[in-house]
Amino acid sequence: MSYGFRGRALRSAAAMAIVSALSTPVLADELFYVSGAVGNAVENFAMLVKPWEEATGHKVTLVPMPASTTDQFGQYRLWLAAGATDIDLYQTDVIWAPQLADHFVDLTEAAKDLAPTHFPSIIQSQTVNGKLVALPLFTDAPALYYRKDLLEKYGVAVPKTWSELAAGAKVIQDGERAAGKGDFHGFVWQGNAYEGLTCDALEWVKSHGGGQIVEPDGTISINNPNAVAALEEAKSWVGTISPQGVLAYQEEEARGVWQTGNAAFMRNWPYAYTLGNGNDSAVKDLFGVTTLPVGKEGDTSAATLGGWNVAVSKYSAHQEAAVSLAMYLAGPEAQKARALAESNLPTIVALYDDAEIGAAQPIIPQWKDVFLNAVPRPSAPTLGKYNEVSSKFWSAVHQTLSGNGTAAENLEMLEADLTELKGDAW
Repeated sequence: MSYGFRGRALRSAAAMAIVSALSTPVLADELFYVSGAVGNAVENFAMLVKPWEEATGHKVTLVPMPASTTDQFGQYRLWLAAGATDIDLYQTDVIWAPQLADHFVDLTEAAKDLAPTHFPSIIQSQTVNGKLVALPLFTDAPALYYRKDLLEKYGVAVPKTWSELAAGAKVIQDGERAAGKGDFHGFVWQGNAYEGLTCDALEWVKSHGGGQIVEPDGTISINNPNAVAALEEAKSWVGTISPQGVLAYQEEEARGVWQTGNAAFMRNWPYAYTLGNGNDSAVKDLFGVTTLPVGKEGDTSAATLGGWNVAVSKYSAHQEAAVSLAMYLAGPEAQKARALAESNLPTIVALYDDAEIGAAQPIIPQWKDVFLNAVPRPSAPTLGKYNEVSSKFWSAVHQTLSGNGTAAENLEMLEADLTELKGDAW
């Protein structure tokens, strides 16, 4: 897949403003950029950085990480704690800024003209103690993917509540299996015990009126009847409308089932939209997307705020070149390229009015309101303890989904664990 931007990449005034500070180096640097990746992101990276390489003479080598954000974060902490000088840039999850800030270069001055072009809330999410420690690459909010053809075939409406989804998924699943597709499933999602399950389960809980695990003021709120109801409902899907193996699914496993035409509904991030409409996809042009369901009429849909950023290591031996690359990747040309090639949601406001993006990726203009109203994970109130909070949460959820204790029992124990972890203050 071509980005369609190589010839134009350095022509726009915005791109030239970012690259204008880059004089051809006396000695070219080789930068190492670490990133987890799903879908076609690894294949596209070389094309993405090629204009910057040609403009500066530097070279960028991608160091791919596991798709699991939990595994990525663990490795990042090891490298940064050791002061690794051979890693120059880190692609970081939106929730990691408070935990890793001390290891990253302050980009406030370098990005003083670029930062105001991004959504302010996203810039703020990467600002710790007044320092801009990472620049946004793209934002993320998940959707409910549904098979338009199968909903029409079986007379199923696009679901507005989780119970409507379960009922419709069963109707379609039963019908397709009766027609000979024994491996067809109603609904696929991310049930493995990792950060992705925190995202899925937060959506269930929040959309049932059960809060955000830990509220913005630091209050532990997860042990409540609405949260219990949300997890018990999700548990009922396992082995019925969702395969038993969903408890080991991450994003790519869910997409694999969906894209081969073996699911009626899928919860996933925007990257799956472009891949689902690829020439090798069994569901090309057969699906639509909508906001995630709610617990009951009157509740509010909740989509976990995601997104990825780029940070420059304080230990890099090539900080000047690394800052330059970070600026380029967070700039309009690279963000547009990602939007066109991977359906990644830009963080630069003006790109939502870009006609080429709207024509090529109609999902993106639709998603503006979705992610602006997305629910954040409680990384801000829990500060450096977020990773442990999330781990304890997804473990309790996974235990519940697996049938090891009820939701009420597991959330009561979770509340006790989080209270101990919090101590006097987060």
